[in-house]
Amino acid sequence: MAMPKKKLTIQRGFTPLEELRFAGNQIRISKRADKRFLTGFTITELMVTVMISTIVMFGIGFMVVESQRGWNRMYNRAYSDVVTNSYVARKTFDAVIRKASSEKILLDEDGTWLEVYYYADANSASVDRYARFYYSEGGQSETGAEGQLNIEYGRAEPRETLTIRTVCENVASCVFKVAGRSAQMILTLDDGTQTATVVSSSVMHNQ
Repeated sequence: MAMPKKKLTIQRGFTPLEELRFAGNQIRISKRADKRFLTGFTITELMVTVMISTIVMFGIGFMVVESQRGWNRMYNRAYSDVVTNSYVARKTFDAVIRKASSEKILLDEDGTWLEVYYYADANSASVDRYARFYYSEGGQSETGAEGQLNIEYGRAEPRETLTIRTVCENVASCVFKVAGRSAQMILTLDDGTQTATVVSSSVMHNQ
């Protein structure tokens, strides 16, 4: 009497290097050496994937860094010490010269200081106050120019200094000029990262 044939069942895994063959109650393990049947990733594919991912990450990081640098440059141009000091110096010079009298004005031969006179108030019979702009040279350092633009307020007769204040710092040079009723200030600022030259002119409105 012939024996019945046992049904053979084959179960493969993710990487079928080994196959489980079920034949009745018997289990046989067969190993395949044919690379055509292998699945998954090879070491070459993994290396290529890692290289592509690395290049993409470096590109994104470079873009982020450059964007931050560009934003910092724009911020410094708009809000740096040079921009702030130039604005304050221009506004102060314009305000003082406009209220000054054209009767008397003193200018240093080298143009390093300028002195104008004005009325203390509306009841003053003559110009009884003075304002003197002068440049204090301070040399140069890693953080920029160390010079200062100062203004001295005082009483004309008898001459008495009332107050002295610093208009701005980081001054590399400052030259004053006078032409008729107008006065001009040429101011160069340097904070070590940015340099700017401010030219401010104003006319004396009082007699």
